[in-house]
Amino acid sequence: MPRTGSTAGPTLAVVAREAGVSVPTASKVVNGRDDVAPETRRRVTEVLDRLGYVRRRRGGPPKPHGMIDLVLASPLGGGAEGSAVLHGVERAAHTEGLEVVVSAGRHLGRDRLDRLAARGTAGVLFHGDAPSAAQRAWLARHRVPYVLVDPWGEPPRGAAWVGAADRGGGRAAAAHLLALGHERIAVLAAAAPGRAGAGWLAGWREAVTGAGLPERAAYVRRVGAGEPGPCGARLRTLELLELPEPPTAVCVGSDAWVPGVYGALAERGLRVPDGMAVVGYGDLPEARWAVPGLTTVRRPVAEMAGAALALLARLAPGGAADGLPVELETELVVRSSTAPPGGSSPRAGSAGAGGQR
Repeated sequence: MPRTGSTAGPTLAVVAREAGVSVPTASKVVNGRDDVAPETRRRVTEVLDRLGYVRRRRGGPPKPHGMIDLVLASPLGGGAEGSAVLHGVERAAHTEGLEVVVSAGRHLGRDRLDRLAARGTAGVLFHGDAPSAAQRAWLARHRVPYVLVDPWGEPPRGAAWVGAADRGGGRAAAAHLLALGHERIAVLAAAAPGRAGAGWLAGWREAVTGAGLPERAAYVRRVGAGEPGPCGARLRTLELLELPEPPTAVCVGSDAWVPGVYGALAERGLRVPDGMAVVGYGDLPEARWAVPGLTTVRRPVAEMAGAALALLARLAPGGAADGLPVELETELVVRSSTAPPGGSSPRAGSAGAGGQR
């Protein structure tokens, strides 16, 4: 079991002696000071890790009502989704009486983590990317709780996380098209889908096969990581239109890809929804800007972020983590991009994951 920076654990003097530096220099490294040579910092950091030294917090353990850290997957905030995460966290933090410090995940190295401990953070929210094994070990050693917000991959075993019920969202998208009378329903999915994308695709498959329709391999098209999403969606849609029996509807794995789908249909002289009905996923700004307005499934990103912060407040310190993980329901939002095959568009509105209301 790692020892802390108390009298029972390795002292800073021990660390300094092992690293061959003075105690003030070791202290500078622990406190994240910049005036240390890179080689010296590396040597001291290696000794800190090897001895299991834990930076002592000032003023005792963290309190649930204080400061938390939000680590975004992108240094630019992740676009519309990152903005929604920030909005949800800020709103929930106000309710919980917490302050929020925002940083980018790719820059969360040992020095930044040490600074995080030095100011006594109450916990960390990780958006998208889960912390690495080294980061998780550091968090456990310092007794800093963390919660994942909409993790992209499979969360680490035992981690607390909040996401969306994406399987239900994919099922609702396909069910909406089935209810309109479509039987030839294609899907555009990511070539390497994460946790959410895999759930969405599984839900689409459940709805289609559950309706007694065969899953046509030619109707499942992958948008590759090596091409921009809208460009890939355009190419895959053109491929679908070249089939001997092209689909009458398509479920698109991200609203951000829909401009490519619309563009491909326009190139072939087809209108949405008469030429092909289109359902997106996410309810991103692209869904509201699209012409015609995009029927899509809303993922409650801001609500996920807020729920994750509320959960983190219960975990800091020593709170129970009952009922984990948490998945929030998606919502089908019906606009003008869907209609019966060759028919007219239904009245726009919204529906829950179970159907139109």
